[in-house]
Amino acid sequence: MNSNVYEVMEQNRSSIEDAWQNQMLNFREDERELTTVTKEVFLNSNTEFINSLMKHVVEERDEIGSDLKDFFERTVQIGWPLSYVTKGLQVFRRIGLKTIISEKEDIDYVMDTFEEFDQSIDNLFEAIVSYSTQNWRNTVSVQKKALLELSAPLIPVFEHISVMPLIGTIDTERAKLIMENLLDGVIENRSQVVLIDITGVPVVDTMVAHHIIQAAEAVRLIGSKCILVGIRPEIAQTIVNLGIDLSDFPTRSTLLKGVESALEITNKKIESLS
Repeated sequence: MNSNVYEVMEQNRSSIEDAWQNQMLNFREDERELTTVTKEVFLNSNTEFINSLMKHVVEERDEIGSDLKDFFERTVQIGWPLSYVTKGLQVFRRIGLKTIISEKEDIDYVMDTFEEFDQSIDNLFEAIVSYSTQNWRNTVSVQKKALLELSAPLIPVFEHISVMPLIGTIDTERAKLIMENLLDGVIENRSQVVLIDITGVPVVDTMVAHHIIQAAEAVRLIGSKCILVGIRPEIAQTIVNLGIDLSDFPTRSTLLKGVESALEITNKKIESLS
């Protein structure tokens, strides 16, 4: 514990907290995401925040304490902006440094205390940035995995006929998942024909076409056939301009036409009951 910082913080605790609360109330009025929070809830959160900050600096911590970490997690979970935390730290730093400077005339005392307090807040900033970055990475990783799992489903629509609708950009990682889902789904559903629908793929370049051709070839090797559907005029023009060879890969402009072709291949047809 740094005795100088502890002394200044404890002697001026009430004035520091009051000044901090007032400035944070002004910040609340300017932050749209916090205007819906009642003043009572906001003040209670501020009290918990400032108490944790005071505890952090007087105990001279280098890492986020469990109390600050729990507080930060809760603010994120309920949708409060990260700027609330960073603003609170900035206000606390300014008030604390101003208090230290006005506390005593001993320049050595002031400079030593000033440096200790400033370094303590720097450590806290670094710890919070590191923690929030890791938390963000974990969240993105989980979301990305969930999206990948849902981004390439093989859907059986008729007996021996399945559809794989593709939406969004296809990169190497996603292409690998498409291949795995395609082959597993063909075997599981005993599909004779698979319609790969690229209506929702915004851009078809050489790499995307290569991945799709590879998938079709893999399906052919296990005894089924692929039909590429959703060829919009601009996609057709791009394929031609890039010189992509789809001669061994049947294509149709719409999913409906693809289904009609798949029914013919599997010796099926749809008849009206009227």
